[in-house]
Amino acid sequence: MEKAGYCLYDSVLSDSECDGLLTALAECRKQRSRAGVRHLMSILEVAALASDTRLLQIARQSLDGNAVAYRATLFEKSGRANWLIYWHQDTALPLQSRFMADDWQGWSTKQGILYAHAPAWALSRIVALRIHLDASTNDNGALRVVPGSHRFGVLSDEEISRFDKQQAAECFVARGGVLAMRPLLLHASSKARLDIPRRVLHIEYADALELKPSICLAVA
Repeated sequence: MEKAGYCLYDSVLSDSECDGLLTALAECRKQRSRAGVRHLMSILEVAALASDTRLLQIARQSLDGNAVAYRATLFEKSGRANWLIYWHQDTALPLQSRFMADDWQGWSTKQGILYAHAPAWALSRIVALRIHLDASTNDNGALRVVPGSHRFGVLSDEEISRFDKQQAAECFVARGGVLAMRPLLLHASSKARLDIPRRVLHIEYADALELKPSICLAVA
């Protein structure tokens, strides 16, 4: 994980657990944006899954033994709801309140939650678990990653465009599997080729909600 920036885990959830989550998320999926639904930690079934010992064990392996879930997002791609994601890093974090710090930039508010783009030291304390509620295949826009790219810190748009992506890997994950990844790992995805759903519940963990005095993650 530390060298590559990601790791795959097979058969973490059963088919029935995946079906149950999709049922629990059915109502909020009606209000989805083009890509999916954000801020799902208030859904009881999502919060329960985030605290499941199977997921906590995976997250703790990357966070020196402590893991606190703070944000959950459903990404939903199919032939009818299709999009292309260019190479990028995940640098925006939800925060409880605004503070003065030169290394936090791009402040904004998304659905009532305050966000800022975080520095590398904060992002190094975070891991995301992508729970695959459908199999992720070559036909439905599986995630592509550049192994080891998280070790280069926060990259500018120009640096990302110049970054060597020849060693990019396709992350094919069976239903119920989990992809753990660092937020600074360069990743992208293609449009779905077939009308096959690719629904991923993306839960993020930090080693603590308080990253520094006065810098606290919001639960969203």
